[in-house]
Amino acid sequence: MNDLRVRLATDADPATLVRLRDAAARWMPARGITGQWRPGELDEDHFRQVMARASGEVGLAETGGRVIGAWELWWEDEAAWGPQPPVAGYVHRLIVDRYAAAPGTGRLLLEAAERRVAEAGRIRVRLDCLADNAQLNAYYRDAGYRVVGHKEGKPQPGGAPPKSFTLLEKELSRPTAPGTSGHTD
Repeated sequence: MNDLRVRLATDADPATLVRLRDAAARWMPARGITGQWRPGELDEDHFRQVMARASGEVGLAETGGRVIGAWELWWEDEAAWGPQPPVAGYVHRLIVDRYAAAPGTGRLLLEAAERRVAEAGRIRVRLDCLADNAQLNAYYRDAGYRVVGHKEGKPQPGGAPPKSFTLLEKELSRPTAPGTSGHTD
């Protein structure tokens, strides 16, 4: 996976994003993951709206000329986190093509989103994860995220019933100036 490249999505990408997400939604129940996503739940307009907002962007991962993953990154998420100071980026819809991507691609995508948050000058990455999905909650904890709360009844896209989520957060390392240890007293 030496040629993995992450880029921001363009106007040409929404159909690819829908196909990628729908494929992931079909893959989940076959692995015992239920209640997370449904095929057809999000359309191209959803991704266009995220890309058009100043408060969001969509990242795509490619290898060998093929899109193998994506994420949404928001700069605010009041529906899950309430009003917050501008210190975090919020990762949503981390998607991996389970049939084309090498093992570990999800972690590489998450790290790319974390770098993007740091580049924007933010010091935390936050995400919410379906509370009932123990496997995914463990995945994020293993990636260095800690549980900081729960959100009951979060509204869902497409008019789906509200769901309960675990709120997770990761503190990013602050860059240090040359000649300093990075520690504060």
